[in-house]
Amino acid sequence: MRRREKPELLMPAGSLEVLKTAVIFGADAVYIGGEMFSLRAKSHNFTIEEMKEGIAFAHGHGCKVYVTANITAHHDDLPGIRSYFKELKEVKPDALIISDPGVFLLAQEICPEIEIHISTQANNVNYMTYRFWHNLGAKRVVSARELSLKEIRELRENIPETLEIETFVHGAMCISYSGRCLLSNYFTGRDANLGACTHPCRWKYYIMEENRPGEYLPVEENERGTYIFNSKDLCMIEHIPDIAEAGIDSLKVEGRMKTALYVATVARAYRRALDDFYESEELYEKNLPYYREEVGKCTNRKFTTGFFYGKPSKEAQIYDSNTYVTEYTYLGIVEEAKEDGSVMITQRNKFSVGEEIEVMKPDGKNITVTVKGMKNEKGEEISSCPHPKQKIFVVLGVELEEFDLLRRREETG
Repeated sequence: MRRREKPELLMPAGSLEVLKTAVIFGADAVYIGGEMFSLRAKSHNFTIEEMKEGIAFAHGHGCKVYVTANITAHHDDLPGIRSYFKELKEVKPDALIISDPGVFLLAQEICPEIEIHISTQANNVNYMTYRFWHNLGAKRVVSARELSLKEIRELRENIPETLEIETFVHGAMCISYSGRCLLSNYFTGRDANLGACTHPCRWKYYIMEENRPGEYLPVEENERGTYIFNSKDLCMIEHIPDIAEAGIDSLKVEGRMKTALYVATVARAYRRALDDFYESEELYEKNLPYYREEVGKCTNRKFTTGFFYGKPSKEAQIYDSNTYVTEYTYLGIVEEAKEDGSVMITQRNKFSVGEEIEVMKPDGKNITVTVKGMKNEKGEEISSCPHPKQKIFVVLGVELEEFDLLRRREETG
């Protein structure tokens, strides 16, 4: 089997907390969006000051940070992009992720020292396109999700060794080619290619017969439901050997609007899978059940291998609902371990004294504990924490460290 160097694990981050979590739980690189010109307008995104802090934290842990600027730009956007790139020049991210050729030229003009990666939004499906961007100075091109592993191998064989291939291996799929969906704009006026997608692919649909206006008929797929555009989530953790053989340089996880729990769970599982495989294939095969179990613990829409092994069949869709599978609830992340044995967290969901919860540690261990005590910021004893973002001090009876994550298993029935 032909192998390149161990590929980079690239995780998403929609906030400073999630960035730090991704780094601690195993990412080699993190991609983030600023407050402007990024394709995730509803995610928190980063101020310039938060970017500086996040980049300093990541670099201090040997991790890279890429900033997305992958909108399709109109004339009126260009002056703002010029100013934004001047700010990013001082912030010094490791790369910019761009899809628009005009934005590409501005980046080269204003901050030529920063690498440019070409976004999947540029529909990169053949090696001539890769060569085109390489000749212009791009360091990396993100492959369209519609490529198979066979096509990616052909890419690798027909482009310069110095040009990197980045590929999505986990996360939500889009019904439209490389995410270029028009439904959101058509239905709501919110443009998916300007970062404001309303995800109409998850909506429930009916049909109307031409001669019976106003009479809505359900769209049924073998009596399973009406969610005709609802794709399962991509997951390639069971196929790391094929990924390694294809010559991909960076394994990308979708999800800049995901929680710290999601990012920590996926990062830790893929980190372990990659490290095990590059230690020995036997170790990877032995631990496959662990990887499967761990990625299944984060919120998902069931899993598919997408286009990697050919065109997806009807089995890649979910027809009976638009809901997620949720096995665990995010409770908080340890921000400080106190000398009295308590830990400070910012509450993300309510939990109570006496509940059994789980501590998720970056090294792969999961520790089941019982909540023994809880205090508010005033030092007053409380029995539960019902207020979102409430600072609390929790006693769990075990020694914890900063960035250990607390979660609760939910009854799935």
